[in-house]
Amino acid sequence: MSDIETLKKQKPPFEILRDIYQWAESGQVDAELLDLAKWYGIYPQRPQEDGFLMMRVKVPGGAFSAETLRTVAGISEDFARGTLDVSDRQAFQFHWLSIQDIPQIFDRLETVGLHSKGACGDTVRAVIASPLAGLDAREVFDVRPYAEELDRELSGNPDYGDLPRKFKISLTGTPELEGIHLVNDIGFLAHEVNGEVGFDVWVGGGLGAVAHLAERLGVFIKPEQTLDVAKAITAAYRDHGFRVNRKKSRLKYLIIDMGVEKFREIVENDYLGYKLPDGPSAPVAPFGGNDVLGVHPQKNGQHYLVVATTVGRINPEKARALADLAEKYGSGELRNTPFQNMLIPNVPSENVEALSQELAALNLAPKISLRGTTIACTGIQFCRLALTETKQRTSDLVDYLEPKFADLDVPFTINLTGCSNACTRYQVADLGFMGANHLGEEVYNVHLAGSLGEAQRLGAKLKGRVKAGELERYTEGVLEDFRQGRTAGESFVQYVGRVGQDRFTPDAILGKVPA
Repeated sequence: MSDIETLKKQKPPFEILRDIYQWAESGQVDAELLDLAKWYGIYPQRPQEDGFLMMRVKVPGGAFSAETLRTVAGISEDFARGTLDVSDRQAFQFHWLSIQDIPQIFDRLETVGLHSKGACGDTVRAVIASPLAGLDAREVFDVRPYAEELDRELSGNPDYGDLPRKFKISLTGTPELEGIHLVNDIGFLAHEVNGEVGFDVWVGGGLGAVAHLAERLGVFIKPEQTLDVAKAITAAYRDHGFRVNRKKSRLKYLIIDMGVEKFREIVENDYLGYKLPDGPSAPVAPFGGNDVLGVHPQKNGQHYLVVATTVGRINPEKARALADLAEKYGSGELRNTPFQNMLIPNVPSENVEALSQELAALNLAPKISLRGTTIACTGIQFCRLALTETKQRTSDLVDYLEPKFADLDVPFTINLTGCSNACTRYQVADLGFMGANHLGEEVYNVHLAGSLGEAQRLGAKLKGRVKAGELERYTEGVLEDFRQGRTAGESFVQYVGRVGQDRFTPDAILGKVPA
């Protein structure tokens, strides 16, 4: 067994909370037990020897109040040197934390109903709920109650505190708008079959060094069965998942090994005790959800506005401004999206223009843009696994490209990650950049034309590499080729399918784009 497997058997992971408080009192962490602090969202940040920590904070369902955002901004200001990120799992993330300050941070979070229990570790992570839930007129039904129930019953539950690896769940009520289920361990997609509403269930999605898109379990379940089915799938993974090699311990490997049909049999026979009814696939989202930006009508006649944060990074001043605007023009509610963006719901028609102008002044204009369809991981600045810088480099890339390609009328996704772990899903982007080190130099491998949308495909890894200093020139060359050669309404995935991938290798693009 790996060291963490041994450690989990010696000490139930959620019991580490008592130790965290003891470390805070003494000002010294126990290096032997520090890995278990992940179960409360706490990691050492780079460089580990400096002793600073990062923390992820769950936002169940992605929704929170303006007052919550002000509290989060205060934590960032007082304890995290002004760092505050929105993750691609709807969470908040801080850096530069000291162990002595963790109890105060916990206390502040508790006042607004947030916590970090189950935010990381080999357990059920924060449950993603559609940020459009309860808003968009196209939704089949509001999935928020089911997401809240799953988060309450599974995430942070000691029964699921020792899984083989991390475990991710998502729910969407608008499958024709969102495709995030393809990269989650369980994805529930609401749809209607013969006049009855329920969920299409997908399992085994996950990226990383070996990527695997989720597969349909082949069932159609009633909404009230959601918790039982989620528990059964999670328990089946807990008991049957591989534990010897952590690199091959995610649910996807179990699905690949035994097949989804056999896995369904185990879930039904050994955990549920009854057969699930067969059912058809839910509708498919053409672009996978990364195009849900800008201003959209709600079912109640109001509007929701989705704004791009620029690779998830905001600061306390901007966070407070967003909180004020949500109260001034909306209902005081905000939501995080799985694309590192933020949403302000419940905006009356007469307030949309004024809110849009104030957001634009904060560089948060609600519009479809490259800024809104580009995400980046934490990178070498803080992450111990990263091999390249990510956040600032990607932010600079967006600033350079956005004005040049403002006329693109289909979303174009750029996902950049600092290593092979795919924290920002580089295999399912139009352009996915995976950070690497080649002969001491930061470079990026290119994965081309992946899709969470109707193509439902992993990107093809291209020959060659892009040096960090050539990132802007290469990406501009790809976008310009697409703009010049595409037909009306053609997506990048469709375009690559028509013209072939060889024209997009680093050598091919950089060879024809002036240096």
